[in-house]
Amino acid sequence: MSGTLNKVMLIGHLGDEVKMHYFEGGGSIGRFPIATNESYTNKQTGERVTNTDWHNIVVRNKAAEICEKYLSKGDKIYVEGRLKNRQWQGEDGNTRYTTEVHVQDFTFLSTKKESMANAQATGQPSQTAQSSKPAQPVQHNEPTRPAEPTPSVEPDDDDLPF
Repeated sequence: MSGTLNKVMLIGHLGDEVKMHYFEGGGSIGRFPIATNESYTNKQTGERVTNTDWHNIVVRNKAAEICEKYLSKGDKIYVEGRLKNRQWQGEDGNTRYTTEVHVQDFTFLSTKKESMANAQATGQPSQTAQSSKPAQPVQHNEPTRPAEPTPSVEPDDDDLPF
């Protein structure tokens, strides 16, 4: 196989609010960290150990605006994208490096705003609402394509094989 693959899929929780930057040409970029956890039991001590990894997420244009509008710290999200490495000169003159996930597709798995709205509608405190059923997933694919019309075909009873 002569091709290469650069694909990342993550499910995690936002570690901070979406930070937006707008450009003169009308474009925008949003950045936020996602935490993913790995849990296991230490065989020597029998203790449950959880390790957290942090990932720098980058979304662009309309997707960034959607994330800014609906996501907040603690929300659970699925992201799919590509790894990109970046370097720059720090204020101290040292070269800095970072690895980012540039998002191509994402799905909201739960949002605090929806959980709080559900809690207010049912009269429950917001803490219980977060542990109740997750919010309906909101999915965004970029680029979006219009749905193809499905033809309306009436089955002919004579052509059925049974």
